[in-house]
Amino acid sequence: MSELPLLPETEAGSAPPERADAARNRARILAAAERLFAERDPASVTMEDIAKAAGVGRGTLYRRYPDRAAIARALLDEHERALQEKLLRGAPPLGPGEPGGRAASPGERLAAFYAEMVALLEAHLPLALGAETGAARYGTGAYGFWRAHVAQLVREAGLDDPQTLADQLLAPLAPELFRHQRELGLSGERIAAGLSVLAHRTLD
Repeated sequence: MSELPLLPETEAGSAPPERADAARNRARILAAAERLFAERDPASVTMEDIAKAAGVGRGTLYRRYPDRAAIARALLDEHERALQEKLLRGAPPLGPGEPGGRAASPGERLAAFYAEMVALLEAHLPLALGAETGAARYGTGAYGFWRAHVAQLVREAGLDDPQTLADQLLAPLAPELFRHQRELGLSGERIAAGLSVLAHRTLD
């Protein structure tokens, strides 16, 4: 499988060491935002709400995070990186496995990816809604990585136009759709099972 783009480093990984007060403010901001996203519709949470809940000034908040989505993306980052690592170096069917070992089919790998994404959404839906609602979803580093991964699976399946199909195969993972399905009473297991059918019938 060709090299996939790594998710961009977060500010913590690329910036100089934080001052102690800056680190405390960052922790307070992230904790307050996560609590607010869980308590109510993330779309209704404002930067002013987060600053007030964190006990920091708006200037302090905006110097570190330009908007609400940036805060949600920072909270999601560690979970997405863990999944990225599994896709790059994990065991089949999610990952490629060891060279010369058994390789999963593209359909198996996509079904495994769907199952992991459903689990991620189940555990962190408020954050996903805060970070990836609407058009903002397509500009995240995570979406670019998922898109590259799925496009590669489409190529391995021998199908034409992997770039178009990749977006179409990722569409069922939109956080708004997942919330809608859960509100209809569908379990995470049922959603993942339906996506598995889609994966196998498309790529196998």
